[in-house]
Amino acid sequence: MELTKKTVHYTEEGKTVFDRFYLDEDYNVPEQKEDVQRVVYSSAQLRTEDVRPVENYVKVTGKAYFKILYMTQGEAKLSVLEGKIPFEEMIYAENDGGETFFIRNERTEFSVSVVHSRKLTLRVTAELELGRERMRDEELTTDVESDFPVYKKWQKMSLSELKISKKDTYRIKEEIVLPGTKESIGQILFFDVSGRKAEIRPGQDELFLRGEAEVFCMYLSPEEKVEWIGQSVPYEGRILCEGMEEDMICQIRQNLEDPIVDIRQDEDGEMRVLGIEATLSLKMNVYSETETDILKDMYSLDRECVLDRKEGVYEELLMHNQAKCKIAERLTLPELKEDVLQIIHSEGSIQAEGERYTEEGIQIEGILHVSFLYLRADDEQPYGSWTGMIPFSYLVEYPNLPENVSASPSYRVEQLAVTLAGSEAVEVKAVLTFDIFLKKMISAGMITTVSDRPFDVDASAKRPGIVGHIVQEGEDLWSLAKKYMTTVSGIMEVNSMESENVKAGDKLLIFKENMSIL
Repeated sequence: MELTKKTVHYTEEGKTVFDRFYLDEDYNVPEQKEDVQRVVYSSAQLRTEDVRPVENYVKVTGKAYFKILYMTQGEAKLSVLEGKIPFEEMIYAENDGGETFFIRNERTEFSVSVVHSRKLTLRVTAELELGRERMRDEELTTDVESDFPVYKKWQKMSLSELKISKKDTYRIKEEIVLPGTKESIGQILFFDVSGRKAEIRPGQDELFLRGEAEVFCMYLSPEEKVEWIGQSVPYEGRILCEGMEEDMICQIRQNLEDPIVDIRQDEDGEMRVLGIEATLSLKMNVYSETETDILKDMYSLDRECVLDRKEGVYEELLMHNQAKCKIAERLTLPELKEDVLQIIHSEGSIQAEGERYTEEGIQIEGILHVSFLYLRADDEQPYGSWTGMIPFSYLVEYPNLPENVSASPSYRVEQLAVTLAGSEAVEVKAVLTFDIFLKKMISAGMITTVSDRPFDVDASAKRPGIVGHIVQEGEDLWSLAKKYMTTVSGIMEVNSMESENVKAGDKLLIFKENMSIL
């Protein structure tokens, strides 16, 4: 006897590790830069270069890139400082060497203190969410081949199966042409590029990408007039992905990295074009959904079948969804008083506090961190900034959520708008996107080996040819046919049954298969 088997592949996510660390540095203003009077706005972004297990730790290395917009002494004009701080963080995470680690989410806070006009104290607070996963295989037994007749019982299982697991990148290259109302560009002071409205769709051997890059750029004109522009830049393209099919389901963690904004000439030779470049980094697991017939049991009337079984853990996809959490909050900010004329630019980041699985669905708790740059009614100090936070709680609905599930959510700020709402208040409107890939773990006993041997002749001879049986709880026609060495169709024929359904208390007359009704 020989079993027919199929191997299915999965990724198994382990326990997430949260880490926070600090980077402190005394920063001397470069000689070619003017003295610092006051810091107006600052931001920092982590760029992870390597994630590597080292015994029971994971070493994460990279750099924190920072930008500082400040007012100079003397003429009190805007200028910018840029730099990077290398880091190496050892995160405790026990592992057996078979796991792969990756950065699921990251967030930074950046503060700058002026020691004196030529020296600043920098502090980066970095939060990392370290994910881990391992590849595992499970076997499905789908059939058996035999030289003698065998009766087989199948069970349908709806399963997801990992087909592709890879990392890839897509390079965004776009341009912004300044409108006629804006001055030409002399020097870029500050820019921010963030991803919005990303849509990823599988195709045949490729992946289609579409989204927007939200671009903000503050610059000096050739006459040193301060200008700024904010614009959404659409992009679309494709990535080759061998083995991809249109009906497959993609779990993709995406991150917009290494943004560059540079000055370019227009058709007339004037510096009125901004070149936008960035790398969309993709970590993808691609699944197919199949309904498979699993061989659950077998027996023969000619020989005894000896089965060995093993418990396997399989996965069923319950939901793949982009949940949208809308936030609308009015913040009273007396510290702004009455000198705010206009909100120039805003940024937001999500700090996840955790998720809980309830009967109604997945409850996600967290904090939206918001900062904005604004224009003041003060000619000597025309710019200011504010930083704060808004807690949120959001339920991703899934009524009657079963046990043994995992969601592996990733999250990003999809939209953010900060507007004035009176002399001492602002209104914050945001849309947070949670990518939910909800899977259920299914335990099932699988036949691993089968052998056959002759029946015990004495035991077979002592077995009665005709039996009256009262159905017990949990019994079905299959188990009775196997027990009394007959067939399901034989029991149905003798008892004039039209279906295989039986219930506890039913009375059945059962004949051995080689007995005839006299």
